[in-house]
Amino acid sequence: MLPSMRGPVALVGAGEFLDTMNEFDRSLIAATGRPRPRVVILPTASANDGEAVFLGWAERGVAHFSALGAEVEPVLVRTVAEGHDAAALQAVGEADLVYLSGGDPRHLLRVLQGSPLGAALVVAHERGAVMAGCSAGAMALVGRSMNFWSLPRVPLPMPFPMRWQPALGMVEGVVVLPHYDAVPEAFSACIALQAPRGSVPLGIDEHTAVVGRSGAWQVYGAGRVTVWRGRRRERFRRGEAFRV
Repeated sequence: MLPSMRGPVALVGAGEFLDTMNEFDRSLIAATGRPRPRVVILPTASANDGEAVFLGWAERGVAHFSALGAEVEPVLVRTVAEGHDAAALQAVGEADLVYLSGGDPRHLLRVLQGSPLGAALVVAHERGAVMAGCSAGAMALVGRSMNFWSLPRVPLPMPFPMRWQPALGMVEGVVVLPHYDAVPEAFSACIALQAPRGSVPLGIDEHTAVVGRSGAWQVYGAGRVTVWRGRRRERFRRGEAFRV
C-alpha cells in the first residue's frame, strides 16, 4: 500500500489545457478548497522544443485555468540554473495547485533534481498543494520514470533491459505509461513487464486522468486507465476507482 499523501496527485495521459479536460480541471480547482486558488504552470519539460513551443504551453496553461476561475502564474524554468530562481521557488511555495505539462521526461527530471525546484514541489505537496502532471509531468511525480522516452515518439531500437531512474517520489510504487492508447499495447506491455520490482504500472490513455490520495485512485476523462499487476491487466473507466 502506498504511503499517505498530503495533497492529491493527478496523473494525466495527455491533453493538458484542452477543453476536453475542463470538467477534470475544475475538479482539481475544487480539490484545493479555495474559491480562487493560486495555480502555477510549469512547462519545463518542453524547454528543448524551442522558445515558441515552451512559451506556448505556458500561455495555454494560463488561459485555460484563468477561464476556470483561478489566479494563474507561469513559472518559466527552462534549465537547472533557472531552477534556482528565488521568484520561481516562491511561486511554487505559495501555490495551491501546480501543473507540470508534457515534453521530455529526462530533461524535466534533470532540471527538477539538479536544482531546488524539485524539493520545492515536494514541500508544496507535503503541505497539501494539489500536484498535477501530464505525460512527462506525470512521469516526474511518481516513484520512477523511464529514462529513454521522448514522448510521444519512441526511439528504436528499444533498449533492453528497460532502464528506470528515480523521480520525485510523491507516489511511490507507481510508474506511469502515458499516451497509452496512442501506441500498440504489445509495446506498452513489454515496458510494463519490465517495471521496477514492486511497482504498479498505470497505462493512462490520452484525454484521461487518474487522481490519487493514500493509495485510492479514481479515473476521469474519455479513456481508460490500465493497471498492470505483474502479468495481470485490469481496466478502469471514468468514475471507477481502484487501489494500488
